[in-house]
Amino acid sequence: MRAVLTRVRSASVTIEGQVAGKIGQGFLILLGVTHDDTEAQAIKLADKLAGLRIFEDEDGKMNRGLETVNGEILVVSQFTLYGNCKKGRRPEFLSAARPEVAIPLYEKFVQLLRDKDIHVETGEFGAEMLVESVNDGPLTLIVDTDNL
Repeated sequence: MRAVLTRVRSASVTIEGQVAGKIGQGFLILLGVTHDDTEAQAIKLADKLAGLRIFEDEDGKMNRGLETVNGEILVVSQFTLYGNCKKGRRPEFLSAARPEVAIPLYEKFVQLLRDKDIHVETGEFGAEMLVESVNDGPLTLIVDTDNL
């Protein structure tokens, strides 16, 4: 699994003109799933991201986690995180998991975060979405379970 996490002041996702998910301060997580990802990787990734201390304390140091700042999470599925741009000018997405693999892992990841008493909003898997965010920092991390 691969996640692009951005610390945000706010974020939202809109589908067909309707806001599907909206958060205040917290994380916008774009989540990609590949063929051989497992529930164990979803657990590892959820634990890692939920536990990150990337909010500044009174001394300006990244010392605070989501729970300290009452942060929220917006999770948006994004198969393009597994896009390959090595050949030609058009990316191929053969490394992205098919929906029958990706949807259950995406849903499991979201539930794992909710089980940590974090307010989590989502987009809609496979939908055409408009994602807006007010990046804080900006601070953006790429986290891949292959590297955990």
